[in-house]
Amino acid sequence: MGLPGGEVIGVIETEDDRIEWVFPDDPGAVRTARSLVRERLRGWDLESAGDITALLVSELVTNALRHATGPIGVRMVRRPEGLDGVLLVEVSDPLPDPPRERVARPEDEGGRGLQLVASAARRWGTRPGATGKTVWFELTVPQ
Repeated sequence: MGLPGGEVIGVIETEDDRIEWVFPDDPGAVRTARSLVRERLRGWDLESAGDITALLVSELVTNALRHATGPIGVRMVRRPEGLDGVLLVEVSDPLPDPPRERVARPEDEGGRGLQLVASAARRWGTRPGATGKTVWFELTVPQ
């Protein structure tokens, strides 16, 4: 299971409005996650949200790869808890430490991912898990 240049450890599709992937701790996971997110959004007729969703997922998966070791989970829920026009996206990793939003200087090569999430998302946050943490965001999407 997987795409060229990346691998998926597992796919969990619990309902038509939910999907979850588990990726290995490997740089190819970023490209694979972007591709799978875009593909699912096309299937949900939410292509208009493809660019921003793929960008934010890329940022969060990249952060997970930089700071954690172990599998990375990506979960998308269309209409969470019946909220029409909302897409919930979660990225989980085994590191329990919450991410820190910081102000990047112009010469910094990193440090803008959470700023990007905060500026593009309807809402976002983090929560601890049994092991590790989840960073989540919501986007407003067509109904």
